[in-house]
Amino acid sequence: MERKKVFIETYGCQMNVSDSERIATSLKREGFELTEDEGSADVILINTCSVREKAENKLYVRIGEIRKRRGKRVLLGVTGCVAQLEGEEIFSRFDRKGESGVDFIFGTRATGRVTDILKKVIDTGERVIDTHERESDYDWSFDLSVSHSKFVAFLPIIEGCNKFCTYCIVPFSRGREVSLPPEEVIRQVQRLVSEGVREIHLIGQNVNSYRPRDLGILERFPGATPFSRLLRAVAQLSGCERIKFTTSFPRDFHPDIVAAMEEHANLCNWVHLPVQSGSNAVLRAMRRGHTIEAYMKKVEVIKKSPKQIALTTDIIVGFPGETEEDFMQTVKMVEECEFHHTYIFKYSPRPGTPAAERMVDDVSPEEKRKRFLYLEAVQRDIQRRVWQETYLGKTVSVLVEGHSKKGNNLSGHTTCNKVVNFPGSEDLIGQIVNVRITECKNNSLFGELEM
Repeated sequence: MERKKVFIETYGCQMNVSDSERIATSLKREGFELTEDEGSADVILINTCSVREKAENKLYVRIGEIRKRRGKRVLLGVTGCVAQLEGEEIFSRFDRKGESGVDFIFGTRATGRVTDILKKVIDTGERVIDTHERESDYDWSFDLSVSHSKFVAFLPIIEGCNKFCTYCIVPFSRGREVSLPPEEVIRQVQRLVSEGVREIHLIGQNVNSYRPRDLGILERFPGATPFSRLLRAVAQLSGCERIKFTTSFPRDFHPDIVAAMEEHANLCNWVHLPVQSGSNAVLRAMRRGHTIEAYMKKVEVIKKSPKQIALTTDIIVGFPGETEEDFMQTVKMVEECEFHHTYIFKYSPRPGTPAAERMVDDVSPEEKRKRFLYLEAVQRDIQRRVWQETYLGKTVSVLVEGHSKKGNNLSGHTTCNKVVNFPGSEDLIGQIVNVRITECKNNSLFGELEM
Protein backbone atom coordinates (compact mmCIF):
# COMPACT_ATOMS: atom_id res chain seq x y z
CA MET A 1 0.00 0.00 0.00
CA GLU A 2 1.27 3.46 -0.94
CA ARG A 3 2.20 5.48 2.13
CA LYS A 4 -0.78 7.80 2.74
CA LYS A 5 -0.59 11.20 4.42
CA VAL A 6 -3.21 11.83 7.14
CA PHE A 7 -4.30 15.21 8.50
CA ILE A 8 -6.24 15.16 11.80
CA GLU A 9 -8.42 18.12 12.79
CA THR A 10 -9.68 18.11 16.39
CA TYR A 11 -12.53 20.00 18.03
CA GLY A 12 -13.82 19.92 21.61
CA CYS A 13 -12.54 18.86 24.98
CA GLN A 14 -9.28 17.42 26.28
CA MET A 15 -10.70 13.92 25.87
CA ASN A 16 -11.01 14.57 22.13
CA VAL A 17 -7.42 15.81 22.02
CA SER A 18 -6.36 12.64 23.83
CA ASP A 19 -8.38 10.48 21.40
CA SER A 20 -6.67 12.16 18.44
CA GLU A 21 -3.26 11.49 19.95
CA ARG A 22 -4.02 7.78 20.29
CA ILE A 23 -5.49 7.68 16.78
CA ALA A 24 -2.34 9.33 15.43
CA THR A 25 -0.20 6.83 17.34
CA SER A 26 -2.04 3.88 15.74
CA LEU A 27 -1.79 5.37 12.25
CA LYS A 28 1.92 6.09 12.60
CA ARG A 29 2.56 2.58 13.90
CA GLU A 30 0.84 1.09 10.84
CA GLY A 31 2.87 3.09 8.33
CA PHE A 32 0.68 6.10 7.68
CA GLU A 33 2.38 9.51 7.52
CA LEU A 34 0.94 12.26 9.70
CA THR A 35 0.96 15.75 8.26
CA GLU A 36 0.08 19.22 9.53
CA ASP A 37 -0.51 20.39 5.95
CA GLU A 38 -4.14 19.82 5.07
CA GLY A 39 -3.49 20.61 1.42
CA SER A 40 -1.05 17.72 0.97
CA ALA A 41 -3.10 15.13 2.85
CA ASP A 42 -4.52 12.02 1.18
CA VAL A 43 -6.81 11.51 4.16
CA ILE A 44 -8.51 14.14 6.33
CA LEU A 45 -10.00 13.00 9.64
CA ILE A 46 -12.24 15.34 11.64
CA ASN A 47 -12.60 14.57 15.37
CA THR A 48 -15.90 16.14 16.37
CA CYS A 49 -17.64 17.64 19.41
CA SER A 50 -21.39 17.48 20.03
CA VAL A 51 -21.71 19.33 23.34
CA ARG A 52 -23.10 22.42 21.62
CA GLU A 53 -25.17 22.82 18.47
CA LYS A 54 -22.69 25.31 17.03
CA ALA A 55 -19.84 22.79 17.22
CA GLU A 56 -21.94 20.13 15.50
CA ASN A 57 -23.00 22.46 12.70
CA LYS A 58 -19.37 23.39 12.13
CA LEU A 59 -18.66 19.80 11.07
CA TYR A 60 -21.01 19.95 8.09
CA VAL A 61 -19.66 23.33 7.04
CA ARG A 62 -16.12 21.91 7.15
CA ILE A 63 -17.05 18.85 5.09
CA GLY A 64 -18.55 21.13 2.44
CA GLU A 65 -15.47 23.35 2.42
CA ILE A 66 -13.10 20.41 2.03
CA ARG A 67 -15.10 18.79 -0.76
CA LYS A 68 -15.37 22.09 -2.63
CA ARG A 69 -11.62 22.61 -2.43
CA ARG A 70 -10.36 19.03 -2.81
CA GLY A 71 -13.25 17.23 -4.49
CA LYS A 72 -13.02 13.43 -4.33
CA ARG A 73 -9.23 13.46 -4.44
CA VAL A 74 -9.08 13.15 -0.66
CA LEU A 75 -10.56 10.53 1.65
CA LEU A 76 -12.65 12.21 4.35
CA GLY A 77 -13.50 10.67 7.71
CA VAL A 78 -15.40 11.68 10.83
CA THR A 79 -14.86 10.46 14.37
CA GLY A 80 -15.71 11.73 17.85
CA CYS A 81 -19.03 12.42 19.52
CA VAL A 82 -20.98 13.50 16.41
CA ALA A 83 -19.85 10.31 14.65
CA GLN A 84 -20.99 8.19 17.62
CA LEU A 85 -24.39 9.89 17.82
CA GLU A 86 -25.23 10.50 14.17
CA GLY A 87 -23.66 7.42 12.59
CA GLU A 88 -25.28 6.59 9.22
CA GLU A 89 -27.12 9.93 9.24
CA ILE A 90 -23.83 11.65 8.33
CA PHE A 91 -23.74 9.57 5.13
CA SER A 92 -27.44 10.13 4.49
CA ARG A 93 -27.29 13.88 4.98
CA PHE A 94 -25.10 14.25 1.91
CA ASP A 95 -26.69 11.40 -0.06
CA ARG A 96 -30.07 13.15 0.09
CA LYS A 97 -28.52 16.21 -1.53
CA GLY A 98 -26.65 14.18 -4.11
CA GLU A 99 -23.38 15.55 -2.75
CA SER A 100 -20.07 13.91 -1.87
CA GLY A 101 -19.81 13.60 1.88
CA VAL A 102 -17.55 11.43 3.97
CA ASP A 103 -15.91 8.08 3.23
CA PHE A 104 -15.70 6.61 6.71
CA ILE A 105 -17.17 7.13 10.17
CA PHE A 106 -16.09 5.71 13.51
CA GLY A 107 -17.32 6.51 16.99
CA THR A 108 -15.66 7.38 20.27
CA ARG A 109 -15.25 3.74 21.22
CA ALA A 110 -13.80 2.60 17.88
CA THR A 111 -10.58 4.62 18.00
CA GLY A 112 -8.52 1.45 18.46
CA ARG A 113 -9.79 0.14 15.10
CA VAL A 114 -8.92 3.21 13.03
CA THR A 115 -6.18 1.55 10.95
CA ASP A 116 -8.41 -1.40 10.02
CA ILE A 117 -11.19 0.99 9.05
CA LEU A 118 -8.96 3.18 6.91
CA LYS A 119 -7.23 0.24 5.21
CA LYS A 120 -10.62 -1.21 4.26
CA VAL A 121 -11.72 2.11 2.73
CA ILE A 122 -8.49 2.36 0.76
CA ASP A 123 -8.52 -1.27 -0.40
CA THR A 124 -12.19 -1.57 -1.34
CA GLY A 125 -13.31 1.97 -2.10
CA GLU A 126 -16.38 1.29 0.00
CA ARG A 127 -17.75 3.50 2.75
CA VAL A 128 -17.18 2.15 6.26
CA ILE A 129 -18.89 2.85 9.59
CA ASP A 130 -18.01 1.56 13.06
CA THR A 131 -19.86 2.82 16.15
CA HIS A 132 -19.47 -0.38 18.17
CA GLU A 133 -18.11 -0.77 21.70
CA ARG A 134 -14.46 -0.48 22.69
CA GLU A 135 -12.39 -3.66 22.72
CA SER A 136 -11.52 -4.98 26.20
CA ASP A 137 -7.76 -4.92 25.57
CA TYR A 138 -7.67 -1.36 24.19
CA ASP A 139 -4.27 0.30 24.48
CA TRP A 140 -4.62 3.73 26.13
CA SER A 141 -0.98 4.71 25.54
CA PHE A 142 0.15 7.22 22.93
CA ASP A 143 3.38 8.27 21.24
CA LEU A 144 4.66 11.56 22.62
CA SER A 145 5.94 12.51 19.15
CA VAL A 146 2.31 12.96 17.98
CA SER A 147 1.11 14.67 21.16
CA HIS A 148 -0.14 18.26 21.35
CA SER A 149 2.84 18.96 23.62
CA LYS A 150 6.14 17.33 24.48
CA PHE A 151 5.88 18.59 28.06
CA VAL A 152 2.16 18.42 28.96
CA ALA A 153 0.14 15.21 28.63
CA PHE A 154 -3.58 14.43 28.86
CA LEU A 155 -4.18 11.02 30.42
CA PRO A 156 -7.73 9.60 30.64
CA ILE A 157 -8.48 7.82 33.93
CA ILE A 158 -12.23 7.44 33.39
CA GLU A 159 -14.38 7.44 30.27
CA GLY A 160 -18.10 8.03 29.97
CA CYS A 161 -20.74 9.45 32.29
CA ASN A 162 -23.55 7.98 34.41
CA LYS A 163 -25.03 11.29 35.56
CA PHE A 164 -27.56 11.94 32.76
CA CYS A 165 -28.01 15.67 33.34
CA THR A 166 -31.06 16.57 31.28
CA TYR A 167 -29.22 18.92 28.89
CA CYS A 168 -26.15 16.77 28.28
CA ILE A 169 -25.42 14.47 25.34
CA VAL A 170 -22.19 13.02 26.79
CA PRO A 171 -23.72 9.85 28.37
CA PHE A 172 -25.04 8.98 24.90
CA SER A 173 -21.86 9.83 22.98
CA ARG A 174 -19.32 8.48 25.49
CA GLY A 175 -21.28 5.69 27.17
CA ARG A 176 -21.28 4.56 30.80
CA GLU A 177 -18.45 5.33 33.21
CA VAL A 178 -15.49 2.98 32.93
CA SER A 179 -12.44 3.59 35.14
CA LEU A 180 -8.95 2.53 34.11
CA PRO A 181 -7.13 0.22 36.55
CA PRO A 182 -4.94 2.29 38.91
CA GLU A 183 -1.85 0.28 38.00
CA GLU A 184 -2.37 1.22 34.36
CA VAL A 185 -2.75 4.91 35.23
CA ILE A 186 0.44 4.90 37.32
CA ARG A 187 2.36 2.97 34.65
CA GLN A 188 1.31 5.46 31.98
CA VAL A 189 2.26 8.45 34.13
CA GLN A 190 5.67 6.95 34.94
CA ARG A 191 6.31 6.25 31.25
CA LEU A 192 5.39 9.80 30.24
CA VAL A 193 7.61 11.29 32.95
CA SER A 194 10.52 9.12 31.80
CA GLU A 195 10.04 10.55 28.28
CA GLY A 196 10.27 14.15 29.48
CA VAL A 197 6.69 15.14 30.34
CA ARG A 198 6.62 17.61 33.21
CA GLU A 199 2.87 18.15 33.67
CA ILE A 200 0.11 15.56 33.46
CA HIS A 201 -3.64 16.17 33.39
CA LEU A 202 -5.72 13.28 34.69
CA ILE A 203 -8.84 13.68 32.58
CA GLY A 204 -12.37 12.36 32.25
CA GLN A 205 -15.94 13.58 32.04
CA ASN A 206 -16.10 13.23 35.86
CA VAL A 207 -12.68 12.36 37.30
CA ASN A 208 -13.81 12.31 40.92
CA SER A 209 -16.32 9.60 40.01
CA TYR A 210 -13.31 7.33 39.46
CA ARG A 211 -14.16 3.83 40.71
CA PRO A 212 -12.02 0.98 39.36
CA ARG A 213 -13.34 -2.57 39.64
CA ASP A 214 -10.43 -3.41 41.92
CA LEU A 215 -8.62 -0.91 44.15
CA GLY A 216 -5.42 -2.93 43.72
CA ILE A 217 -2.41 -0.78 44.53
CA LEU A 218 -4.69 1.93 45.93
CA GLU A 219 -5.21 -0.22 49.02
CA ARG A 220 -1.78 1.02 50.09
CA PHE A 221 -2.87 4.67 50.09
CA PRO A 222 -5.30 6.46 52.42
CA GLY A 223 -8.33 8.26 51.10
CA ALA A 224 -12.06 8.76 51.53
CA THR A 225 -12.70 7.94 47.86
CA PRO A 226 -10.90 5.93 45.16
CA PHE A 227 -10.08 9.19 43.39
CA SER A 228 -8.38 10.80 46.40
CA ARG A 229 -6.44 7.54 46.87
CA LEU A 230 -5.40 7.71 43.21
CA LEU A 231 -4.23 11.30 43.60
CA ARG A 232 -2.01 10.32 46.50
CA ALA A 233 -0.67 7.29 44.64
CA VAL A 234 0.17 9.24 41.48
CA ALA A 235 1.70 12.07 43.52
CA GLN A 236 3.97 9.68 45.41
CA LEU A 237 4.85 7.10 42.73
CA SER A 238 4.99 8.98 39.44
CA GLY A 239 7.86 11.42 39.90
CA CYS A 240 5.78 13.98 37.99
CA GLU A 241 6.41 17.60 38.92
CA ARG A 242 2.88 18.82 38.16
CA ILE A 243 -0.36 16.86 38.33
CA LYS A 244 -3.70 18.44 37.42
CA PHE A 245 -7.16 16.92 37.02
CA THR A 246 -10.35 17.86 35.22
CA THR A 247 -13.35 17.80 35.16
CA SER A 248 -14.89 17.35 38.63
CA PHE A 249 -18.56 16.62 39.31
CA PRO A 250 -19.81 18.62 42.33
CA ARG A 251 -21.82 15.80 43.93
CA ASP A 252 -18.76 13.53 43.97
CA PHE A 253 -16.25 16.18 45.05
CA HIS A 254 -15.10 15.06 48.50
CA PRO A 255 -13.16 17.38 50.88
CA ASP A 256 -10.48 14.67 51.01
CA ILE A 257 -9.50 15.69 47.47
CA VAL A 258 -8.46 19.08 48.86
CA ALA A 259 -6.66 17.34 51.73
CA ALA A 260 -4.67 15.27 49.23
CA MET A 261 -3.77 18.42 47.28
CA GLU A 262 -2.51 20.05 50.48
CA GLU A 263 -0.38 17.01 51.33
CA HIS A 264 1.48 16.90 48.01
CA ALA A 265 3.23 19.85 46.37
CA ASN A 266 2.98 18.27 42.91
CA LEU A 267 -0.85 18.16 43.06
CA CYS A 268 -1.53 21.54 41.49
CA ASN A 269 -3.68 24.29 42.99
CA TRP A 270 -6.54 24.34 40.49
CA VAL A 271 -10.05 22.88 40.61
CA HIS A 272 -12.60 23.05 37.80
CA LEU A 273 -16.01 22.47 39.40
CA PRO A 274 -18.93 23.12 37.02
CA VAL A 275 -21.95 24.54 38.86
CA GLN A 276 -24.15 25.28 35.79
CA SER A 277 -26.65 27.43 37.74
CA GLY A 278 -27.10 29.24 41.04
CA SER A 279 -30.81 28.38 41.22
CA ASN A 280 -32.01 25.21 42.95
CA ALA A 281 -35.07 25.14 40.70
CA VAL A 282 -32.89 25.12 37.60
CA LEU A 283 -30.45 22.61 39.13
CA ARG A 284 -33.39 20.25 39.75
CA ALA A 285 -34.59 20.69 36.18
CA MET A 286 -31.05 19.96 35.00
CA ARG A 287 -30.95 16.88 37.26
CA ARG A 288 -27.53 17.88 38.57
CA GLY A 289 -27.90 15.95 41.83
CA HIS A 290 -26.81 18.79 44.12
CA THR A 291 -28.22 21.98 45.59
CA ILE A 292 -26.53 25.34 45.51
CA GLU A 293 -26.11 25.14 49.29
CA ALA A 294 -24.21 21.84 48.95
CA TYR A 295 -22.08 23.34 46.18
CA MET A 296 -21.21 26.38 48.32
CA LYS A 297 -20.00 24.10 51.14
CA LYS A 298 -17.54 22.50 48.73
CA VAL A 299 -16.45 25.94 47.56
CA GLU A 300 -15.84 26.92 51.19
CA VAL A 301 -13.47 23.96 51.65
CA ILE A 302 -11.59 24.91 48.48
CA LYS A 303 -11.39 28.60 49.39
CA LYS A 304 -10.15 27.91 52.92
CA SER A 305 -7.24 25.80 51.72
CA PRO A 306 -3.82 27.31 52.47
CA LYS A 307 -2.79 26.05 49.03
CA GLN A 308 -4.63 29.02 47.44
CA ILE A 309 -6.57 26.90 44.97
CA ALA A 310 -7.86 28.64 41.86
CA LEU A 311 -11.51 27.73 41.27
CA THR A 312 -13.09 27.76 37.80
CA THR A 313 -16.55 26.70 36.63
CA ASP A 314 -19.09 26.26 33.81
CA ILE A 315 -22.48 27.99 33.70
CA ILE A 316 -25.45 27.62 31.35
CA VAL A 317 -27.78 30.60 30.93
CA GLY A 318 -31.26 30.45 29.46
CA PHE A 319 -32.05 26.86 30.45
CA PRO A 320 -35.75 25.96 29.91
CA GLY A 321 -37.84 27.51 32.65
CA GLU A 322 -35.06 29.80 33.92
CA THR A 323 -36.76 32.95 35.24
CA GLU A 324 -35.18 36.33 35.83
CA GLU A 325 -35.11 35.47 39.54
CA ASP A 326 -33.32 32.19 38.79
CA PHE A 327 -30.77 34.03 36.69
CA MET A 328 -30.13 36.65 39.38
CA GLN A 329 -29.51 33.81 41.87
CA THR A 330 -26.79 32.63 39.47
CA VAL A 331 -25.34 36.13 39.40
CA LYS A 332 -25.33 36.24 43.21
CA MET A 333 -23.61 32.87 43.36
CA VAL A 334 -20.90 34.04 40.95
CA GLU A 335 -20.32 37.13 43.06
CA GLU A 336 -19.98 35.02 46.21
CA CYS A 337 -17.70 32.34 44.69
CA GLU A 338 -15.31 34.77 42.99
CA PHE A 339 -14.31 32.25 40.34
CA HIS A 340 -10.93 32.75 38.69
CA HIS A 341 -12.61 32.01 35.38
CA THR A 342 -16.10 31.06 34.22
CA TYR A 343 -17.02 29.37 30.97
CA ILE A 344 -20.50 30.70 30.17
CA PHE A 345 -22.74 29.01 27.60
CA LYS A 346 -26.14 29.88 26.18
CA TYR A 347 -28.41 26.86 26.38
CA SER A 348 -28.96 25.05 23.10
CA PRO A 349 -31.12 21.90 22.96
CA ARG A 350 -29.26 18.72 22.03
CA PRO A 351 -31.50 16.21 20.22
CA GLY A 352 -32.03 13.05 22.24
CA THR A 353 -31.55 14.65 25.65
CA PRO A 354 -34.45 14.89 28.15
CA ALA A 355 -34.31 18.69 28.09
CA ALA A 356 -34.73 18.76 24.31
CA GLU A 357 -37.41 16.08 24.22
CA ARG A 358 -39.54 17.05 27.22
CA MET A 359 -38.92 20.73 28.00
CA VAL A 360 -39.93 23.88 26.18
CA ASP A 361 -36.99 26.07 25.17
CA ASP A 362 -38.90 29.09 26.47
CA VAL A 363 -36.10 31.60 27.00
CA SER A 364 -35.81 33.64 23.82
CA PRO A 365 -32.47 33.94 21.96
CA GLU A 366 -32.49 37.66 22.74
CA GLU A 367 -32.95 37.01 26.46
CA LYS A 368 -30.24 34.33 26.45
CA ARG A 369 -27.85 36.77 24.83
CA LYS A 370 -28.80 39.49 27.33
CA ARG A 371 -28.17 37.19 30.30
CA PHE A 372 -24.95 35.90 28.77
CA LEU A 373 -23.55 39.42 28.32
CA TYR A 374 -24.67 40.53 31.78
CA LEU A 375 -23.08 37.56 33.53
CA GLU A 376 -19.96 37.86 31.38
CA ALA A 377 -19.55 41.49 32.49
CA VAL A 378 -20.03 40.56 36.17
CA GLN A 379 -17.47 37.77 35.90
CA ARG A 380 -15.02 39.98 34.00
CA ASP A 381 -15.03 42.53 36.83
CA ILE A 382 -14.60 39.82 39.45
CA GLN A 383 -11.84 38.13 37.50
CA ARG A 384 -9.94 41.37 36.97
CA ARG A 385 -10.03 42.16 40.70
CA VAL A 386 -9.21 38.60 41.85
CA TRP A 387 -6.33 38.25 39.40
CA GLN A 388 -4.84 41.60 40.35
CA GLU A 389 -5.10 40.85 44.07
CA THR A 390 -3.67 37.35 43.66
CA TYR A 391 -1.01 37.71 40.96
CA LEU A 392 -0.03 41.29 40.18
CA GLY A 393 3.52 41.92 41.43
CA LYS A 394 3.79 38.29 42.59
CA THR A 395 6.11 35.58 41.31
CA VAL A 396 4.58 32.44 39.79
CA SER A 397 6.03 29.17 38.55
CA VAL A 398 5.54 28.70 34.79
CA LEU A 399 6.07 25.63 32.63
CA VAL A 400 7.24 27.12 29.33
CA GLU A 401 5.40 25.32 26.53
CA GLY A 402 6.26 27.37 23.45
CA HIS A 403 5.78 30.71 21.78
CA SER A 404 2.76 32.92 22.48
CA LYS A 405 0.09 33.21 19.78
CA LYS A 406 0.77 36.93 19.43
CA GLY A 407 4.13 38.64 19.50
CA ASN A 408 7.55 37.15 20.09
CA ASN A 409 7.03 36.12 23.70
CA LEU A 410 7.20 32.73 25.33
CA SER A 411 4.06 31.19 26.80
CA GLY A 412 3.21 28.62 29.43
CA HIS A 413 0.92 27.77 32.32
CA THR A 414 1.11 28.27 36.07
CA THR A 415 0.30 25.52 38.55
CA CYS A 416 -3.16 27.12 38.85
CA ASN A 417 -3.58 26.81 35.06
CA LYS A 418 -3.23 30.48 34.12
CA VAL A 419 -1.63 31.30 30.77
CA VAL A 420 1.48 33.45 31.25
CA ASN A 421 3.30 35.25 28.43
CA PHE A 422 6.74 36.79 28.90
CA PRO A 423 9.88 37.71 26.94
CA GLY A 424 12.55 35.01 26.94
CA SER A 425 14.87 32.88 24.87
CA GLU A 426 13.78 29.75 23.05
CA ASP A 427 16.05 27.51 25.11
CA LEU A 428 13.64 27.99 28.04
CA ILE A 429 10.93 25.93 26.30
CA GLY A 430 10.29 22.84 28.37
CA GLN A 431 11.70 24.41 31.52
CA ILE A 432 9.89 25.51 34.68
CA VAL A 433 10.81 29.13 35.45
CA ASN A 434 9.81 31.89 37.85
CA VAL A 435 7.99 34.85 36.32
CA ARG A 436 7.04 38.08 38.11
CA ILE A 437 3.60 39.22 36.95
CA THR A 438 3.48 42.81 35.72
CA GLU A 439 0.09 42.88 33.99
CA CYS A 440 -3.23 41.03 34.19
CA LYS A 441 -4.95 40.82 30.81
CA ASN A 442 -8.47 39.53 30.07
CA ASN A 443 -7.55 35.86 29.84
CA SER A 444 -3.83 35.71 30.50
CA LEU A 445 -1.03 37.12 32.61
CA PHE A 446 2.07 38.95 31.42
CA GLY A 447 5.36 39.13 33.25
CA GLU A 448 9.13 39.26 33.39
CA LEU A 449 11.51 36.36 33.86
CA GLU A 450 13.17 36.28 37.27
CA MET A 451 16.82 35.31 37.07
